[in-house]
Amino acid sequence: MASDLIAVMTTLPDEASAQALAEHLVHHRWAACVQWHAIDSVYEWHGRLQCDREWRLLAKCRRADWTAVCDAIRAQHPYELPAIWCSPIETSEAYGDWVKQQTERPEAS
Repeated sequence: MASDLIAVMTTLPDEASAQALAEHLVHHRWAACVQWHAIDSVYEWHGRLQCDREWRLLAKCRRADWTAVCDAIRAQHPYELPAIWCSPIETSEAYGDWVKQQTERPEAS
């Protein structure tokens, strides 16, 4: 099946903010399902090497909602410069239909 679904990822500083963002995305139907897990990150920020425990968030979304999902994440994100990226999802037709159903929103009138 042609992929019209994406996995959107970002990282957050703690589990509470990861859970809050996950719940926000699902509640507003930007994502059908969101998972989060702890990761260790090494990066340079403002000229200093950082080694941090972060939480990676992975949301299953519609490709057509990419810009709106990014806006929703930025609005809730505690980082000055959040990393937000996506990858296409190739999945079974039944699972893809479920993601689409869960992310349907009433048209604005």
